Amino acid sequence: MSKDSSFDIVSKVDFSEVTNAVTATMKEIQTRYDFKGSKSQVTLDKEELVLVSDDEYKLGQLKDVLLGKLIKRGVPIKNLDYGKLEGASGGTVRQRAKLVQGIDKENAKKINTIIKNSGLKVKSQIQDDQIRVTAKSRDDLQRIIAAVKEADLTVEVQFMNYR
Repeated sequence: MSKDSSFDIVSKVDFSEVTNAVTATMKEIQTRYDFKGSKSQVTLDKEELVLVSDDEYKLGQLKDVLLGKLIKRGVPIKNLDYGKLEGASGGTVRQRAKLVQGIDKENAKKINTIIKNSGLKVKSQIQDDQIRVTAKSRDDLQRIIAAVKEADLTVEVQFMNYR
């Protein structure tokens, strides 16, 4: 009699890598000619990135540099939830980007629908901000992983605790 196999679908951000990406971004900004004399900076405030720059154009360039560093470090950029542009002190503009942790209810429902529509004999269970998928066959679990990877979700998902 075979034992059930399972894995968890989660959405996590490694904050040490985010800190490294912010540090690398600040180093690059200090050496780039187009940012010379600019008040541009990126800071990590709890679970939120705060981008400050002289104007919208420079803020866009700052975002590009930051996204490049985040991608290089393997941080899922789909998990960034940008706030609206706001004026800051000294004639600068500020934008906050929240780092989304966990799978929200809407995405969890989408993933459950994908699993149910697959027609495979698997069970899925929403546990807070993650989803546990269980099946007798490991091949079925592999097919579920492939189907979820192809799905258009608003957050990046990882597959953990595969046993």
